[in-house]
Amino acid sequence: MADHVDRVVRQWAAERPDLDVSPMEVIGRLKRLSRLVDAELKRNFAAYDLDAASFDVLATLRRSGAPYRLTPTALMQSAMVTSGAITQRLDRLEARGLVTRSLSEVDGRSREVALTGAGHALIDRALPAHVDTERGLLAGLDPAETSALVETLRTLLASLGDSAADSEG
Repeated sequence: MADHVDRVVRQWAAERPDLDVSPMEVIGRLKRLSRLVDAELKRNFAAYDLDAASFDVLATLRRSGAPYRLTPTALMQSAMVTSGAITQRLDRLEARGLVTRSLSEVDGRSREVALTGAGHALIDRALPAHVDTERGLLAGLDPAETSALVETLRTLLASLGDSAADSEG
């Protein structure tokens, strides 16, 4: 079954037979896949009056476990964004009553971000739909294909310097 990327690769083969464009077969598909996945996730988040950035903050706090609070730095590292970006996200979520910012109970010099009851309830409602959306996006793969893809992507990410230590902060 041919796709758009096959067409692009064929065109380059005709125009530049001297150039090995085989990396485009992977990167082009990853880029197209990313756009399709992002669009579907965006629709799902919108049903909960969220965007990807807000969902990410709420989900990070929720999966951190009780008492569902982290420093802005820990949130920034988890989301791999700048301090300015995390501040904007937190401002929006705080204005909606989904998170609070307060002085740390452990170190009074630092601040912590915590889920409010409303934030906890919202992420608990949105998460099952999010997982179902992701499951639907992968429905074209059987379990063996999914497992192989997971391992391949993990290997590729590691080869590019992404690691568990990077994402755990």
